[in-house]
Amino acid sequence: MTDILSDYYLWVKSFHVMSVLAWMAGLFYLPRLYVYHVEGLKKQGVARDSDMDLLFRHQERLLLKAIMNPSLIASWLFGLMLVFTPGIVDWGSVWPWTKAASILGMTWFHMWCARQRKALADGSNTLSGRQYRMMNEVPTLFMVVIVISVIVKF
Repeated sequence: MTDILSDYYLWVKSFHVMSVLAWMAGLFYLPRLYVYHVEGLKKQGVARDSDMDLLFRHQERLLLKAIMNPSLIASWLFGLMLVFTPGIVDWGSVWPWTKAASILGMTWFHMWCARQRKALADGSNTLSGRQYRMMNEVPTLFMVVIVISVIVKF
């Protein structure tokens, strides 16, 4: 099995990068949609279940289910394949551990976004646009740690 992973290393790495890019795009955009959803409805004085509210809920659901969830799974799948490729990860270094912790953090954030989508859909949301704006910075912090960990390999 490890010989196959070594033979296809560059392919696996390519698919990993593509899936991470798609996942990150969703992680950056979904909380921004939440900001627009919360503030747009409040600003316009639009009621729940209006056309505008339904449009936001549809966009949020589609982004999460059609793009973010599949790209999360693909990122994990290809990432684990890279981890099991011989000679790729030096477990004696710090970088694989900081990357792993950040990936777990990003996965937590993904799940948090999914919970917030449900709260917005069922009308139980308690967060403001400002709070969603602040949370929108979380994936950026994880991304910085991951990129520095992988490139610098400290």
